[in-house]
Amino acid sequence: MIQKIIIPTPFAVGDVNSYLIKGDALTLVDAGPKTEEALVAIKAGIRAAGYELSDIEQVLLTHHHPDHAGWVDAFEHATLLGHVYNQAWLTRDEDFLQYHDDFYMKNLIEEGVPEQYLPWVEKMKRPLHMMGSKPIDTFLTEGDVLPGHPEFTVLESLGHAQSHLVFWSERDGILIGGDTVLEKISSNPLIEPPSDREAPRAKSMLQYNASLKRIASLPVAKIYSGHGNEVYGVKELITGRLERQKERAYKVLDMMKDGEKTIFELTTELFPKVYEKELGLTLSETIGQVDYLMDEGLIKEQRDDKGILLYEQA
Repeated sequence: MIQKIIIPTPFAVGDVNSYLIKGDALTLVDAGPKTEEALVAIKAGIRAAGYELSDIEQVLLTHHHPDHAGWVDAFEHATLLGHVYNQAWLTRDEDFLQYHDDFYMKNLIEEGVPEQYLPWVEKMKRPLHMMGSKPIDTFLTEGDVLPGHPEFTVLESLGHAQSHLVFWSERDGILIGGDTVLEKISSNPLIEPPSDREAPRAKSMLQYNASLKRIASLPVAKIYSGHGNEVYGVKELITGRLERQKERAYKVLDMMKDGEKTIFELTTELFPKVYEKELGLTLSETIGQVDYLMDEGLIKEQRDDKGILLYEQA
């Protein structure tokens, strides 16, 4: 049994979905943002299935973003399972928060972001007051069998988040997909600080494309998604999404015909009406398209003390 619980959020994306799974363990997948309205909806959804909050034996996280990981704290006696990358966000010690700020400041400067926008570093943390603080009890990794639900296998699906997991039942042809594949919109591949502090940032768009291609290769009949309706016609949907991403990348390439550009300059051209309001999201999108073009050998970068300049490959 899989039962959807629709949870309100204060975010532009709208409602978020949690899923109650009954098997050898009573499991909740994702836990909404940490708002009173969300907790009311979670309790009501669990009661509609004939249970109480205290009956939940384990909570799974598809990823650490606040609209999915907020109310893990409400399940004090349940086991919390998820990717190891969740842990730093759930515990949020001062060392991690400083590393987080340093990572984004370095990246903003390299991207050519003017000084007046550098305070955006603080907003990159997302609304921490809507995130839970219960640490992960059991880390899930690629290929694990889901405890209490042996028909489900854990698959890494990085890109939208560096913690993202999906849960695949080949027996039933269903995928509990978090934010990897949504019915109406394509998820943002977000730039996030790597767990290994000496490593370069992950190329989120390339990760996300690889995750989409992998899902398209599976015989998926239905995806229970993190937002909106269940997704059908998965291969066709993903094929279209990948093609539109390629088109956006070539639009960025066309912007470079008249000379070198910084990431920030490209972002202001791509998103002239929203970049100031959503600088983090729009920079992530632009970086993703640039990573794609570099991976295709179509552009190069040169670095100086002011950051990175991008130019079209001759």
